[in-house]
Amino acid sequence: MKKIWGIFCGILCLAACSSDKIEIADMPAEDLYNLAWEDLEKTKYAKAATEFEKVEVDHPYSQWAVKAKLMGAYAYYKNEKYDDAILALDRFIKYHPGNKDAPYAYYLKGICYYDQISTADKDQSDTQKAEETFNYLIALYPDSKYAEDARKKIKLTEDYRAGQEMNIGRYYLKQNNYLSALNRFNIVLENYQTTVQIEEALYRQVEIYALFGMDNYAEGYYKILKQNYPKGKWTKAAKKVMKKISTASKKQETKES
Repeated sequence: MKKIWGIFCGILCLAACSSDKIEIADMPAEDLYNLAWEDLEKTKYAKAATEFEKVEVDHPYSQWAVKAKLMGAYAYYKNEKYDDAILALDRFIKYHPGNKDAPYAYYLKGICYYDQISTADKDQSDTQKAEETFNYLIALYPDSKYAEDARKKIKLTEDYRAGQEMNIGRYYLKQNNYLSALNRFNIVLENYQTTVQIEEALYRQVEIYALFGMDNYAEGYYKILKQNYPKGKWTKAAKKVMKKISTASKKQETKES
């Protein structure tokens, strides 16, 4: 009897599940969209993403389909399914380029890359993609409410990229490969002048040119460093380098005299 009752309960459970599926499948677009929205608010991101996609698939010509496409991408983003979110956003941008939410689609796509940016000692492909996406947003929608934050994040992505160049330069420096190190620090000076890495990059110029015995170049970069960062720690370090150059020069003059 217990066995029969268990089977009966199982049948009821399956029937209930089937009933739920049928009920969801038969839902009007608006109701299904609202259900997905409720799940999103409950942080049931995977479920919400699936339901938003179902709105798009089952009701492609409804007014809710376009909204669902964008909200599905957001649900994927919240669930840290960045690749899925980016694919959904690319679809939205491709098929609805004139939609009022297109600027947000570009912004969210940039954020998907931005949130995956690792530390400066790792591969920076996501940094580059984030920067490209934000630049595209600014070019297309310079006055949108997302453009200003995109500009701020571009500055941060530049800091990451400059940081990677500095890390590589320091590595070469430790290997006594001074010319390769100098080239990396030059990249920072030429391409990332507004980043936080610029002060150390200037110091490294002083340091390496001093090692090369090119004292005039070292002094020139020291003056630039001192003028822009008079109280900076790298200026203090450069001052010590210049003092050593001065001391060595005086000793040389003494020997020659």
